[in-house]
Amino acid sequence: MIKIISDDFSSMQYNKLALHPLQTWEWGEARKKTGIEILRIGDGKNVYQLTFHKIPKTDFKIGYLPRSVFPSKDVLEFLIDYSKKNKIIFIKIEPDVEKVSNNETMKQYNNMTISSHPLFPTWTQILDLTKTEDELLKSFHSKTRYNIRLAEKKGVVIKEMSNDKGFEIFSKLYFDTCKRQKYFGHTKKYHKIIWESLKKDLAHILIAFYNNVPLASYELFYFKNILYYPYGGTSIEYRNLMASNLLMWETIRLGKKLGATKFDMWGSLGPNYDKTDPWSGFTRFKEGYATKFTEFVGSYDLIISPFLYRIYNLANSLREVYLKFSLK
Repeated sequence: MIKIISDDFSSMQYNKLALHPLQTWEWGEARKKTGIEILRIGDGKNVYQLTFHKIPKTDFKIGYLPRSVFPSKDVLEFLIDYSKKNKIIFIKIEPDVEKVSNNETMKQYNNMTISSHPLFPTWTQILDLTKTEDELLKSFHSKTRYNIRLAEKKGVVIKEMSNDKGFEIFSKLYFDTCKRQKYFGHTKKYHKIIWESLKKDLAHILIAFYNNVPLASYELFYFKNILYYPYGGTSIEYRNLMASNLLMWETIRLGKKLGATKFDMWGSLGPNYDKTDPWSGFTRFKEGYATKFTEFVGSYDLIISPFLYRIYNLANSLREVYLKFSLK
C-alpha cells in the first residue's frame, strides 16, 4: 500500500530506504526552503521523493522524481491519481538504475514516454574505490599521472574545508566558472540553502590552493558508501599548474577515507563521444582517471494531461532555441 510520508517521520528511518543524495530527507528539506513543494511517499520497501514546480502565470505544475528505484505499477497509479487531483501535467522520472540488457523498460507502462528534455545526463563515469591507491594511480592515464605529480611539485596544496568559509570560496569559483562558460546554473541563494542543509551529514568541500590563492574547488556528496561530484569551479589563474588534476586525486583519496566503494562523477558524455561537443573537455578529464562509462536507463515522462503536455513541450523547445541564440 502506498502511503504519503508525513513531515514528522524519522529522517534517519527514511534515509535507510533512500537510494541517492537527491532522495534524502535533507535534500527534500532544502528544496522546501527554496520554495519548492515536495511529496514523499513509500511502499514499505522504497521511498520516493518528488518535487513539484509551478508553471508561471498558471495553476499547473510539473513533477520531478530523480534518482529513485523504478517506481512500481502501484506507485505509478498512485502518482497518476495524485496528479489529477493537483493539476500536475506530467512527472519526469529519472531512476538511479544502470542500463543493462535485461532491464525492465518504463515505456511498457501506460502514460509513459521517453523524455525529450532530460535533466540528468544518460551517462556518467564511475570509479571503483575498492582498489588500493597504488592500483588506482597505475590505472590512470599517463598524462593524468604526470599532471598530478606536476601540481604537487609546483606547490599546489589541497585542503578539505567543509565549513562556511570553504563554501564561500567554492561558491565564488563555481559562479565565476558559470559566468565564464555561459552556463545557467542555480542561484547563489539556492546553493547556500543546499550547503546549509547538507553540510552536517552529506556535503564536503575540497579546495586547491597555490600560495593561498584558491584555484579549484569541488562540492561533494557522500551517501551510502558512494561519493558524488555534483559541483565544481575553477579559476583562470595559474592554469598551467594543473590544480584540478591534483584536486580530483585528493577527492578520490577522500572517498576512500570516508569508506566509499564507488565514486560517481555525476555526468558525462558516453564512450566514443564527439570531440567537438562542449562537454568533451570534462568528459576527457574524468576519463583520465580510468573510470568506467556507465549508462542509466534514461529519462521518462509520466503524462497526466496529453494536451497540456504537448503545449508545454512546444514552449520548452522555443525557449531552448531562444537561449541558444541569445548566447551567441
